[in-house]
Amino acid sequence: MTFELDDLDRRILKALQADASQTNQELAARVHASPPTCLRRVKRLVEGGVIARQVALLDAQKVAAALTAVVEITLDRQGEEEQQAFEALVADEPAVQQCYRVSPGPDFVLVVLVRDMSSYHALAHRLFASQRNVRNVRSYFSIHRSKFETAIPIDDAAS
Repeated sequence: MTFELDDLDRRILKALQADASQTNQELAARVHASPPTCLRRVKRLVEGGVIARQVALLDAQKVAAALTAVVEITLDRQGEEEQQAFEALVADEPAVQQCYRVSPGPDFVLVVLVRDMSSYHALAHRLFASQRNVRNVRSYFSIHRSKFETAIPIDDAAS
C-alpha cells in the first residue's frame, strides 16, 4: 500500500535519513516548517509505517566485525514452507545482516558480517553445511567497500 507523501514529507524523510539524531527544532529549521508541524508530520510518518525505525549505524571495522561476505544459497527443495524455514533459520543469526529471496539463480542472497574467516567457517557450518535442504553455497568476500548507503531514494516529484 502506497503512503501519500507531499513535498514537506519528502523533505522530512530526506533529512531524517541523513541524520535522525537531530532535534525536532533542528529538523524543522532544515525542512523549513514550524516545529509543531514537523513533530505532527514525523508522528504521522511513524504511525503510518513509513518510518519503520530509527537506528545508529556503526562502523563495523571499529567494533570487531571485519569480514563481509555475500553468500548465494540454493535450496534442494524450493517450496514456500522450505523457503520460510530457511528465512527463520537465518533471521535468528546476528551475523546475517540482510537476506533476500532472489530469482533467477540462487534462492537466497545473504549479506553476512563476521569477525574473521574462522567465524565465517563456524557460521557456514551452523547455517549451511548442517542443513539438509541447502544444496549449494557460493560465498564472495569483500576486499573493499566503495559505497554503502542506507537511504531510500525519495522522488522529488509529486507522488
